[in-house]
Amino acid sequence: MADILTRLSRKIEARKGADGKMSHTARLFSRGPEKCAEKFGEEAIEAIIAAVRNDRKNLREEAADVIFHLLVMLSARGVTFEDVLKELERREHTSGIAEKQSREE
Repeated sequence: MADILTRLSRKIEARKGADGKMSHTARLFSRGPEKCAEKFGEEAIEAIIAAVRNDRKNLREEAADVIFHLLVMLSARGVTFEDVLKELERREHTSGIAEKQSREE
């Protein structure tokens, strides 16, 4: 099931040079990385609102939007999904407390 994220990230990358009239993703890229980040933030807020309201259906839908827009934002700044997976793998056997402390030093 996690393969869907890899496939989605590849589709997003492929849309970078596409026509914005034919692709929502291409339109996002054409507006610049700042707008991609702004859109990610909007979707994250919508997911938070759904969670606070305990609206499970809407939360599921908004979470999917958050993941999509996160991948777009990363791509707009040249960070690949594989880069993120490698970072998660690096942290896999480190406690959250120890990992956070290592970034504060």
